[in-house]
Amino acid sequence: MRLPFDRVAWLAALLALAACTTTRPLPSAEPVPLLLISVDALRVDYLDRGDTPNLDRLAQQGVRADWMNPSYPALTFPNHFTLVTGLRPDHHGVVHNTMREEGLGAFRVADLAAVGDGRWWRAAPVWIEAEKAGMRTAVWAWPGGAAEIDGVRPTRWVPYNPDIGPARRIQDVVRWLQEPAATRPRFVALYLEQVDNAGHDFGPDAPQTRAAVREVDAAIGMLVGALERSRTLDRVNLVLVSDHGMAAVESGNVVTVEDIVPMEDAAVVSIGQSVGISPRAGRTEVVEARVLGRHDHYQCWRKGELPPRWHYGSNPRVPAIVCQMDEGWDALPAVDAAKRKPGTTRGSHGYDPALPSMRAMFIARGPAFRKGVRLAAFDNVDVYPLMTRLLHLHTPDNDGDIAPLLPALAPAGGSTD
Repeated sequence: MRLPFDRVAWLAALLALAACTTTRPLPSAEPVPLLLISVDALRVDYLDRGDTPNLDRLAQQGVRADWMNPSYPALTFPNHFTLVTGLRPDHHGVVHNTMREEGLGAFRVADLAAVGDGRWWRAAPVWIEAEKAGMRTAVWAWPGGAAEIDGVRPTRWVPYNPDIGPARRIQDVVRWLQEPAATRPRFVALYLEQVDNAGHDFGPDAPQTRAAVREVDAAIGMLVGALERSRTLDRVNLVLVSDHGMAAVESGNVVTVEDIVPMEDAAVVSIGQSVGISPRAGRTEVVEARVLGRHDHYQCWRKGELPPRWHYGSNPRVPAIVCQMDEGWDALPAVDAAKRKPGTTRGSHGYDPALPSMRAMFIARGPAFRKGVRLAAFDNVDVYPLMTRLLHLHTPDNDGDIAPLLPALAPAGGSTD
């Protein structure tokens, strides 16, 4: 997901955070908060390059995974909701960044009214389950956090605002975590999009993207420093994730959707890398004859015949035909394809989740976790049962499995109260 970023505001807030800490430690008998942070599009191989000293330090002090597999499609909103529900996009219903449903209309990530409409979010994320159990929660810009779900909202929620940089967001999180027990949230979720922005604009290996990685790492360092100075760092379970990686796309690597299917024959519901096609009435056979199968730079299937390892295609919101672009290629309307500047590189995600370029990050640190543990790769649905265990919540039916993460837990088995 591409969103703008105000670097001047970020630096100002960073300086303010450095001067704003408390010294009151959390008494050991108080419940241990869980802080979940997502760095959108932080590809796992961005670690250990010298640009992430704070993330690398947290990994050394706790747990890291070789990598975490995103769910299909490897897009921002589907995977963020998967992380907090333990359900694949096909099961929680946020099947793409762009989708349609009869009676609801169209969903787009930039449409604040749609994003805040609880009818699009058909599963209860961890903060809703925590609220139902009597816990206070706080959500800063996490997809789904602005919606009322099952008649419940987080105790505190801040909608996405591109004009508020990471340091100001972290100021809010630090303040929440340092509140007295009577008002302190037990679960906090924070979303940071700056690496994704730069990766889309300049490509995953560009200097601008590397700078964005450093900026976000510095903000996380400010968080850790503030918690260390207030003697609360060792009384917080911190889980850091990303939703997917990023692949390079050369300017000429684009297929126009009009070349995939004529607009008089079908509606193209979603574009980009995972392309959804809905044939118009009476045109299904014509469309299938044209698009199904392998083509240069993409392949198309009926929704019920997609590769089983993607766990995708049964949800009514998934269009009748899904075309998956090859790594490094985009599908765009002709008018947008024409805007690509020759000789430039940008970045995209949404490709096959099994590709190394799509691999996401997982790091965890806190009293519930062992130190210096390296986990084998696992699927992002597995993060949810880990979080419900840390919060001592009943875990609703989900697609996750805590088994791959059990070696990460301290001898107490994750009981941190």
